[in-house]
Amino acid sequence: MIIDILTIFPEMVASPLEESILGKAIQRGLIAVRVINVRDFATDRHQTTDDRPYGGGSGMVMKVEPLVRAIRHARSADPPPARVILLSPQGRPLSQEVAWELSRERHLTLVCGRYEGVDERVRRHFVDEEISIGDYILTGGELPALVVVDAVARLLPDVLGCSESTVEESFADLLLEYPQYTRPEIFEGHQVPEILLSGNHAAVRRWRRQQSLWRTWQRRPDLLKEAGLSDEDRELLAEMIGDDGKTIS
Repeated sequence: MIIDILTIFPEMVASPLEESILGKAIQRGLIAVRVINVRDFATDRHQTTDDRPYGGGSGMVMKVEPLVRAIRHARSADPPPARVILLSPQGRPLSQEVAWELSRERHLTLVCGRYEGVDERVRRHFVDEEISIGDYILTGGELPALVVVDAVARLLPDVLGCSESTVEESFADLLLEYPQYTRPEIFEGHQVPEILLSGNHAAVRRWRRQQSLWRTWQRRPDLLKEAGLSDEDRELLAEMIGDDGKTIS
């Protein structure tokens, strides 16, 4: 997969791309991330990429010409034309389902807005969709772009090195992940649950599923409505909440 990040602050995204699992995946050629400086596509000697908004108002708006030139440059590169995404608080919320969807693309172009946003003509005519990482405002799209890259890259084959890691985790089946423990067995009087030390793999799997259901019910009950719980799931949850579980769909 190739991911292009279009930004006027390339240094903001360059360093994180060199670190941790993402950096190793890039070094191994499992994913290519290209940082494109939108200023390189401005035509004036000052490389201007923003201007005052028509109709007045505070702040500046990113200009349509350099952005469109940068997008067209990314679209024309191999492999076949990219799916162009504008990072925007007005976009479709990023979820694990969306991350899986994007991971099946061969080429993504992420457009980072700035200031008061981008010229509306970019939104309407030159991007395929908008994606938001949450209901809050940041100074620009660079951090959201990195979030998208990280969420997508870890789903690609061999990036994590363990295929089960992307299955047994939060939101993989619309449930939060069960509690995790490692050595030491006892720390300041706090002990690892005995079931995890039992060696009974079937009992461990049951405990983990129940804990996942219980944690989701406590913290994100909205997810249970979409999770498609089995009869066994409802029974496991009923043991924890003292209910027959039938009211949870």
